[in-house]
Amino acid sequence: MLTYPCDMSAFPATRLRRLRRTDGLRSLVRETRLDLDDFVQPLFVGSTTVRNEELPGMSRLSVDDVLAEADELAGFGVRALLLFGVPEAEEKDEEGSSAWEEDGIVQRALRALRAERPELVLATDVCLCEYTSHGHCGVLLRDGPHGVEVQNDETLDLLARTAVSHVEAGADAIAPSDMMDGRVGAIREVLPDIPIVAYAAKYASAFYGPFRDVAESAPAEGDRRGYQMDPANVREALRECELDLAEGADVLMVKPALPYLDVLRAVRDRFECPVAAYNVSGEYAMVKAAAARGHLDERQAALESLTAIKRAGADLVFSYWTKDLARWL
Repeated sequence: MLTYPCDMSAFPATRLRRLRRTDGLRSLVRETRLDLDDFVQPLFVGSTTVRNEELPGMSRLSVDDVLAEADELAGFGVRALLLFGVPEAEEKDEEGSSAWEEDGIVQRALRALRAERPELVLATDVCLCEYTSHGHCGVLLRDGPHGVEVQNDETLDLLARTAVSHVEAGADAIAPSDMMDGRVGAIREVLPDIPIVAYAAKYASAFYGPFRDVAESAPAEGDRRGYQMDPANVREALRECELDLAEGADVLMVKPALPYLDVLRAVRDRFECPVAAYNVSGEYAMVKAAAARGHLDERQAALESLTAIKRAGADLVFSYWTKDLARWL
């Protein structure tokens, strides 16, 4: 007869494996489910289409090709897009002025998408790093007391102007990712009725590398640690979220997702508003690279990763796997 070193009074009457025996049983009791309506597909738009090997499957698309991609995504059931603009090098300047031009690349894409696909939710990333000649997210001070610094308050008006130009071109929601203090309030003041998805807890992460290659937004000098969050901090993330809500944010985002699931859970537990997570380029590219070498199955690894993000508390997930997820589901 078997003996057990601890109290096993529930066994053998209780056997949790019973509900794991078949796919059907496992599905019936599944606690976390992936719903395509909760996912947002990021897209990069430029003057021409440029294939990129750093972020497989995620090219920079011309406006015409963005329209074709949106048609395909809508056919799969994807309902929401996040647009990033990538201007030509000669269009970049110290302030990033092409970010708010009426004929800017994102503005042209928005007008085209709004006309052709009115049913889609169109959100835009509001930041200056893709548009500045130096690659930082705001007005740069090169001889500050700590070397290269971004001037916070001088940047706020430029971000607000960019947000207004996106809404005038057809954006449904604005997602400021710059991490300037007060930028949600500055945007809310000029756009009282537009949803703001605040990159509230955006960390200075190593997982943005492939994105920066596609968006051509790596800093030419210095780094972003002076305004993006220290990866060691959780309490500070909650303070950032609290401030963004007070300034008028509608959705709080944690970025990256997978290395910061504890932060995501802490935000979910603290706040009642919708919470988003950005499954960033490095997370996506790592799985792609491992799958290409036969180390793991991409579909299973992606589904496990996305489930983990939802399980940690995300209501919305921004992911480069959104299109693939539409096929898998």
